[in-house]
Amino acid sequence: MIIAIDGPAASGKGTVARALAAHYRLPHLDTGLLYRAVGAAALEKAVSFDDVDALAALAAGLDLAALDAEALRAGPIGEAASRVAAVPAVRAQLLKLQQDFAHQPGGAILDGRDIGTVIAPDADIKIFVTATPEARATRRHKELTGRGETVGFEEVLADIAKRDQRDSERSSAPLVRAADAILLDNTDFDRDTSIATALDMVARRLGGAAAW
Repeated sequence: MIIAIDGPAASGKGTVARALAAHYRLPHLDTGLLYRAVGAAALEKAVSFDDVDALAALAAGLDLAALDAEALRAGPIGEAASRVAAVPAVRAQLLKLQQDFAHQPGGAILDGRDIGTVIAPDADIKIFVTATPEARATRRHKELTGRGETVGFEEVLADIAKRDQRDSERSSAPLVRAADAILLDNTDFDRDTSIATALDMVARRLGGAAAW
């Protein structure tokens, strides 16, 4: 079984994906970490975000086993990830890695921005997780300040808006809801309610209930 979870930045798609993976005992891949890793490498090596060939080379050398999820969630890396994710050559380098993960024996759960449309359009279940920009900015601001980072809410909101625009307007695999994806708008949900709703959606879909 393949479950594709897509959505914009700070929508809670990762939280939903991890909960579903634990519930169904399936391997999980946060594909955003791949782009964060490439972005972090670009920052570390002072590679220009306009140097397509160099960015593609960084993506080609990526090692899944070496990803440090906690370190890659630092604030500045998010902007770098959004920029490299808009580079078609980077996406092309990471495509097979993600597809191989999705189609491993037994299936998997992946979250990102193009899972249901590009990486695994044949996924058994697709969920598009979203919330208002203000709700997402509130969550991200709480996350960042909780890690000791000093950042204002308005700055976080502006970054969310900028990333939304870049993700939605990029020429390669833009952020869009797949036609057959279930919509989960968790603007007014807390973490537990969002997870419970997603679990119910999947259970109903597996049980052959009516489409949402």
